[in-house]
Amino acid sequence: MTVRRWRLVVLAATVLTVVAGGLGIATAQAATPACGVAYRVTSEWTGGFGADVVVTNLGDAVTSWAVEWSLAPGQGVTQAWNAAVTVTGTAVTATNVSYNGAVGSGASVNFGFTGSWSGSNPVPSSFSFNGITCAGPPAATPTAQTPTPGPTPCPEPSTPQATPSTSSAPAPIKVWMAGDSTMMNASSCPIGWGSQFASYFTSNVTVQNSAVGGRSIQTWLYEGNVTSTKNSAGECTLSSTAYSARWSAMLDTGSGFKNGDYLIIQFGINDGDSACPRHVGTNRFKELLGVMATAAKARGVKPIFVTPVAAITCSGGSAVGNRGFVAETTAAAAANGVPVIDLHAKSVALYNTLRLCPNNGDYSTGAVGAFFCNDHTHFEAAGARQIAGLIATALRAQNIPLAAHLK
Repeated sequence: MTVRRWRLVVLAATVLTVVAGGLGIATAQAATPACGVAYRVTSEWTGGFGADVVVTNLGDAVTSWAVEWSLAPGQGVTQAWNAAVTVTGTAVTATNVSYNGAVGSGASVNFGFTGSWSGSNPVPSSFSFNGITCAGPPAATPTAQTPTPGPTPCPEPSTPQATPSTSSAPAPIKVWMAGDSTMMNASSCPIGWGSQFASYFTSNVTVQNSAVGGRSIQTWLYEGNVTSTKNSAGECTLSSTAYSARWSAMLDTGSGFKNGDYLIIQFGINDGDSACPRHVGTNRFKELLGVMATAAKARGVKPIFVTPVAAITCSGGSAVGNRGFVAETTAAAAANGVPVIDLHAKSVALYNTLRLCPNNGDYSTGAVGAFFCNDHTHFEAAGARQIAGLIATALRAQNIPLAAHLK
């Protein structure tokens, strides 16, 4: 039986990496590909670097995958996420983990890693996907997309496949997000993990991130109406119970929450401030989480509580928990029947996996500098993406229904 030949599809593997000699660009040998690879160096420092890899499957759907490439002399891999990476000599193999083995035809999978280098830090020149060499840079003319000579390829079933995939497409949903600076959208430090969250979902999911820096749950809900005066119970008084524009927008019956949407809430870092307006006592904190959960449920929205993400605090060679209303978030989740993701514990575990402790306290260089801003609290883009990955992984591990919409 004639083996079906792959159509030659070329996907650029564009890489920017700053090295001593200048600009490095990834190239790959011409081949009949089943994949395309975009390899990007996200940060680099003396002796180390971080990289992000996006692999697009140009062949048939697969249920597991292995991506292989070779290291240059002096290069190494120290840690990885969204993939299990092994190194034998200069040969690197990245394989899927439990939640991202299935990659449909035309779909992509992403993973990243931190590495070491000495002398120079060139980008890989070639990748393979399940044993087949991936595409290299596009040719100068469109003739590169002409099928390779040989037996007539099997007819492409693209047209018949389009109809069932369209008819069975899942209904669109929106993930609403409320939180502080560690979650907020930003293009430069500090970058909240919420800004990286959408990349983990299929195209039917829209992320509406309304996290704002410096907010406690009360100042987020009642922006401008929280005074600097405390009442007899030690809570900041409100000049008005009118909600902020951001919470009012979510509650709007026309453009806000819709049945089947999700609401992810992460507060508890600024709330511990002793001074108003940010101060929130533990009971008030739990009360307001309940207010938000109840309002969401009333509109058919599924709330998810997230404990505050940890900063990087070292005790000797280990990262340790350090801040936020962790127990209070967990207690409020139990009281309101809401799933909770313990991001505080998961982030501390990640820092230990990445061996970010001990460090010299200079958060502008090295692996810790690639993950955190100089304040050791907020994230660079690479760090924010890994924190968002912890949430995506937890959705699957805890069987939270939103996981059905992950890539």
